[in-house]
Amino acid sequence: MTTGRRLLAYALLYKKVLSVALIFLIIAVGAELTGPFIGKKMIDDHILGVEKPYVEVNEKTDKTVYYQGNNYIRSDRLQNQNEAGKQINVVQVGFGYYFVNEPIRFDGSRTIKGDQLTIENGSERETYQVQQLSKEEIFAFYQPEISGLVQLVLFYFGMLVIAIFFQYGQHYLLQRIANRIIQKMRVDVFEHIQTLPIRYFDNLPAGKVVARITNDTETIRDLYVTVLANFVTSAIYMVGIYIAMFLLNVKLALICLVAVPIIFLWSMTYRKFASVYNHRIRSIISEINAKLNEAIQGMTIIQAFRHEQATKEEFDELNNNHFRYQRKMLHLNSLLSHNLVNLLRNLAYVALIWYFGGASLSATGIVSIGVLYAFVDYLNRLFQPITGIVNQFSRLELARVSSERVFRLLDEPGTEVEEPIQKKLEGHVQFQDVTFAYNEGKNVLKNITFEAKKGQTVALVGHTGSGKSSIMNLLLRFYDIQHGDILIDGESIYDQSRQTLRKQMGIVLQDPYLFSGTIASNVSLGNEDIKRETIETSLKQVGAAELLKHLPEGFDEPVVEKGSTLSSGERQLISFARALAYDPAILILDEATANIDTETEAIIQRALDVVKEGRTTFVIAHRLSTIKKADMILVLEKGEIVERGSHEELMEQGGLYAQMYELQKGAVTSG
Repeated sequence: MTTGRRLLAYALLYKKVLSVALIFLIIAVGAELTGPFIGKKMIDDHILGVEKPYVEVNEKTDKTVYYQGNNYIRSDRLQNQNEAGKQINVVQVGFGYYFVNEPIRFDGSRTIKGDQLTIENGSERETYQVQQLSKEEIFAFYQPEISGLVQLVLFYFGMLVIAIFFQYGQHYLLQRIANRIIQKMRVDVFEHIQTLPIRYFDNLPAGKVVARITNDTETIRDLYVTVLANFVTSAIYMVGIYIAMFLLNVKLALICLVAVPIIFLWSMTYRKFASVYNHRIRSIISEINAKLNEAIQGMTIIQAFRHEQATKEEFDELNNNHFRYQRKMLHLNSLLSHNLVNLLRNLAYVALIWYFGGASLSATGIVSIGVLYAFVDYLNRLFQPITGIVNQFSRLELARVSSERVFRLLDEPGTEVEEPIQKKLEGHVQFQDVTFAYNEGKNVLKNITFEAKKGQTVALVGHTGSGKSSIMNLLLRFYDIQHGDILIDGESIYDQSRQTLRKQMGIVLQDPYLFSGTIASNVSLGNEDIKRETIETSLKQVGAAELLKHLPEGFDEPVVEKGSTLSSGERQLISFARALAYDPAILILDEATANIDTETEAIIQRALDVVKEGRTTFVIAHRLSTIKKADMILVLEKGEIVERGSHEELMEQGGLYAQMYELQKGAVTSG
């Protein structure tokens, strides 16, 4: 599905409200576009209507004019033509009005000499005897027109009120729809991100993901709020104007219709160049977000190693690239936006002058002043939506690029989040000939086979990169294996949903992550099934009550992002309490005591005896003294298990484990 169709699909989620908004818009445009027609009627029927033929009548009404002892009425207002008497005319020459006591055969250029009126049109020429009207007499002829003018003014005022009301309604509804669309889109993106495999985030900086959820969706919001609203409004406005112009004059309307394909071709030309620039701009913005995120996260290292200048230079390079492409977009917009409107407007006025000027040269082609006024008014109004459309080209193209980026993220294959099956596992884990590679052809685990029975503690040791964390990543199904199988209680983990599997597992990382909230909320993670009593009991069991007693609000102490106001030991204890509160069948400790001082480690070691009771526990540890009591120790080297057994058995073998243990023991002794 194309980007445009997907954007339309989001809009159609609110098609009922959208339909109402469009109806409001059509009514508002229709009401507003009555203005030139009303103006035309006021000019032709009333202001210039005094020049229409009059006939003499006997009865005096509110539509008759009394002049020199006779009553006259405009011939088009006489209901009974049998009552018509002598025909007269009133003509304007310059600023003067003249009474012609006979019919005028044709109209054309007028000249006055004394009491003689001469009218010429091509080769034809007529002379009439006239009488100049005084101001009072002129007003007498205009007086019957006043009521009609007032009615038209009031009618136009009513149309403007209707237009304002419905214009407000459509604007409000379109804005509301736009905000709803972006609200849903952001939810969809955020939900989808949580279904993506961990592999997706391995090579994608967090700042780039954040940019797509915030910056790109905000640009799309601008698309719905401003761009599409402007395009739809302008399109309907233009359709209404063209309909009115065709009603006034078909030929000239057809000439003005040429503007539509010109705008289309112009937009295609614009998109060809703008697409390249906007893709680069959005990419650079993502890189800027990533750089900012990286700099803020690593500010301690930057300052400690005096890396401020180099970081600033890296940021400046990105910022300058962004400025350079923005400047290119500015040049493109300046060249292809306003110049287009000015060109089309000038061509339209040339066509208008040429057409009406040529028409006035023939007696049969003379156009009324009202029609001329209405056409000029509609022509001016026509270029308002054209200007609006052209000025939105840049935003439209930018939003299109942002939409592509967001939809590309939504198209990334994810795993559907399923409701976990409510069953309690025993925790019997088996790895059967497991081989795994993060990148094809580079195996990080090779033929891994071992068994961890319920309640056992299995320790994984080895040098950095030996595959310890990879085994745990596979057990949690952050990644899927290429060969072999992993069983829990005799059932393959690939025959059950990730949510069901992870519901039975708890994990404590070397650098625990705490979320904004309180200590208590970080234990439960907002899970309503975990009661307050369970939270407090878990914290006390891991020894956190003693360590956190200095905090003013106790377990309700606020926690900022990542728990930076707490010590590493306090954060680790909260992480242990979190794992305990979820009551997992399998507990994973990934270097859980690596960054903890000796006193805190002693507290945690005592708590671990409680936490591990009845659970299968996997411990990844560099500090080998912490795993001496493990039921089984697996020694990994280059992705393979090279030794296995208890601490005593491995020490007796005198292999790799014994060497590592003696080295650490010697380092501690010498320290």
